[in-house]
Amino acid sequence: MFVAAVRLVFAMLGAVAAYQFTTLNKHGSVVPFVPEKYNIVVIALLVLVGALVGFVLGGLLGRGAQRLLAHLDESLSKVPGSEIVVGTAGLVVGLGIAALFSLALNRLPYVGEYVLVPFFLIVGYISAYLAAKKHVEILRLVGINPPPHPGQAGPLPRKVLDSSAIIDGRVVDILRAHFLEGELIIPRFVVHELQRVADSGDPEKRIRGRRGLDVVKDLKGLSREVRVIDNDYEDLPAVDAKLVKLAIDLHADVLTTDYNLNKVAEIQGVRVLNVNELANSVKPIVLPGEEIEVKILREGREPEQGVGYLDDGTMIVVEAGRPLIGSTVKAEVTSVLQSPSGKMIFTKLAK
Repeated sequence: MFVAAVRLVFAMLGAVAAYQFTTLNKHGSVVPFVPEKYNIVVIALLVLVGALVGFVLGGLLGRGAQRLLAHLDESLSKVPGSEIVVGTAGLVVGLGIAALFSLALNRLPYVGEYVLVPFFLIVGYISAYLAAKKHVEILRLVGINPPPHPGQAGPLPRKVLDSSAIIDGRVVDILRAHFLEGELIIPRFVVHELQRVADSGDPEKRIRGRRGLDVVKDLKGLSREVRVIDNDYEDLPAVDAKLVKLAIDLHADVLTTDYNLNKVAEIQGVRVLNVNELANSVKPIVLPGEEIEVKILREGREPEQGVGYLDDGTMIVVEAGRPLIGSTVKAEVTSVLQSPSGKMIFTKLAK
């Protein structure tokens, strides 16, 4: 349909052009060596030839234009509308800047007039490219959060880290292995919570708090996508409630190992990335039969059981370890229990 329309337009243009050519000579024969009395026949033939030439050229140009439009449509279908709008605005701004500089360039001797067109093209292209490339950040600066483009992944959602995921420490390995993409957000109130835990009088809590602060430092050193932000909600006393509220405001996911926070966030429609659930699908860090070194800190629930912890807070239950509370022993792993609420390692004293 498009090619037929182009052919019709060019056939009409060809006929009009041929007729205009015949009117150049108002007196005498239209074509030399042809008697003047045959002018009407000659004009009709020329108009017909012009229409045929236009018809052929229109078909060639129409098919070429149709392929170009199809390619352009395919390319534009992969580009969000927000990127096109911001890129166009960047082009306009760039041309405006080029117009200001052109006042000075135009006064350059000899070359002034010749550099204007390349200058406009270069400045316009650079400004449009930068605006399109950073369209998400530009829209967020003016308070607009663009939705993902249909058929395209769109910008990756942010991840808000809570203290349990930070103290756990495995997030560092996940990030280092490039399995965690997008911006990682650590709220300032979570850092303050880690500081309070690190200043605790309980040795166990103090170790966990210091470990959490070290993990924050490691995360910031691994990626520029890790940011500590000052957003806070003074009206919400609980840290978990602040985390969920922040995730809702930022349209972000929550990264945690806290089972209770997992449930609360899901109830409020926030997607949760639970490191423990991820660990359920991969090989555990210890296997039955391996030996680990652990300090027994307290008694367990069952008689004669002792309980210790790894640096990341994983509980280790040592059979017959109660009499050795306060001692560091070697224990042989008998089984590993992994659940959404955490991981427990059951051991017995090594021979």
